[in-house]
Amino acid sequence: MRKFKLFIISILLLSEFSFTQTPSVIRNIRIPLWAELDAFPGLFEEFSETEDFTTNENYENQEENTVKTDLESGIYDYPINSIKEVAPFLINGMVYGWSFTYTPSDKARGVDEYLEVTELYDQSYILAGIHYASPWIQNNRFNCWCEFNRNEAQIQYYNLWDSIQNPVIHGRGYGDLTLGFEGIRNAAEDSLKEAVRAYYRNLIKNKPKEISGKVLIKNQPTMGIDSGRYVINLDFFLECDRIIEYKSF
Repeated sequence: MRKFKLFIISILLLSEFSFTQTPSVIRNIRIPLWAELDAFPGLFEEFSETEDFTTNENYENQEENTVKTDLESGIYDYPINSIKEVAPFLINGMVYGWSFTYTPSDKARGVDEYLEVTELYDQSYILAGIHYASPWIQNNRFNCWCEFNRNEAQIQYYNLWDSIQNPVIHGRGYGDLTLGFEGIRNAAEDSLKEAVRAYYRNLIKNKPKEISGKVLIKNQPTMGIDSGRYVINLDFFLECDRIIEYKSF
């Protein structure tokens, strides 16, 4: 009987933990982003000459005055500006989502693969709410946390995507490391393309002419480098608008 009571208590505690965590994840977006220091000519040489501020130590462990001086000197302006291009694009995809039009490749018809991605809402709706916090330098990268708190309407918008029978699709995409923000955007779009292609491949027997729809990024993106390329993993809620089939071969 005692074991049974302990079991019930454990279940209740776990349920309470899950209940308190889920709204927090939905309300508070907090994603780590980074930019390569070597991607900006002359930056790392100047950076490496600063005293008591090395690439192997966490930003938060530095002397406050030294850190403030380094930021105010403008040494990190380029990676900071790069992150400020990436963050609104990804956060907008998490808060409001993207629309897409996808054309699968068809060698028999001479059709090349094509994907067009458009943000559903202008970034001006979210820019003021994005905050950049706790920057640090590690592995020759400028890192920071990008934070955004959804308002009540945005939370309801997310819950609507989650409550409707929208499938969740997954994709991994790649982008050119030398392109900076464009490389990350390309990787995110490549992730969407792979997710859409993998999902519909199991549903549609013959390749369609075009697939269009909307997606909302479901979870926190994960980003890294693989073989000299950006790699990003994304999960999406998917809403299909239409599928156009070829009328004849």
